[in-house]
Amino acid sequence: MTNLKSDCEKARHCEMEQRVNIKFCFKLGKTATETHEMLVKVYSVDAVSKKCVFEWFKRFRDREEDVKDELRSGRPPTSTTPDNIERVRRMLADD
Repeated sequence: MTNLKSDCEKARHCEMEQRVNIKFCFKLGKTATETHEMLVKVYSVDAVSKKCVFEWFKRFRDREEDVKDELRSGRPPTSTTPDNIERVRRMLADD
């Protein structure tokens, strides 16, 4: 389990690193295709897809500066929220 968690953390870090590199190439005036080719040279099979590079280029053209993912609907990444913590405290206090 620890290795899986560690692998996931490394993958997220690698993806974020590539996003920063994509932004850097965008600011240098590189094309999305050139950028993807460079990512493949550096990251090999771990490089993000060409489609992903084009999507990030579109965001940057639309003046989006942040390299973080946008919030998505659906299940939250964690159930540890201030509201849930307070609910558990109340349940424990009632017992």
